[in-house]
Amino acid sequence: MNSLGNIIGEICKVVLPIKQEFYPGNHDSQIAICTLASISLLDNLKDSGMLSRVAIIGRLFSENKGIDNMIQYVYENKNVKKIILCGKEVWGHKSGHSLLQLHQNGVDENFRIINSTSPDPYLTVSKDMIEYFQKNITIVDLIGETNIEVISEKIKIP
Repeated sequence: MNSLGNIIGEICKVVLPIKQEFYPGNHDSQIAICTLASISLLDNLKDSGMLSRVAIIGRLFSENKGIDNMIQYVYENKNVKKIILCGKEVWGHKSGHSLLQLHQNGVDENFRIINSTSPDPYLTVSKDMIEYFQKNITIVDLIGETNIEVISEKIKIP
């Protein structure tokens, strides 16, 4: 399944090229925004001036490599304490659901996200990185929300 998934992923890159995966923002911010499959929301948040208020705005398409990348990012950028999870869920992959399950339940001995309903929820990051993510990151679950004003209300600046 994994090699088939990789092949399909490579085909999608050619057939459905996606210009931007993330936009870096204010390095001092403790907040990150994940727009899941909502590419237009990613761009609209960037264009709204949100980058001055958040560390990064990015998307999350996959329940494996995408989550691995997110875990690695917050582990390497320890200033980030909150992820606002918004936008439309990825059909078939349910990467948002898998991220929430990882945060709540962790992984089993095979690094499969416990209670994930995604087709390939296996991670490659270390247990230390996963534990850091679980203990130090708060997730604001706004899955399905695409209204910039609603998302903006969840960003509190001290």
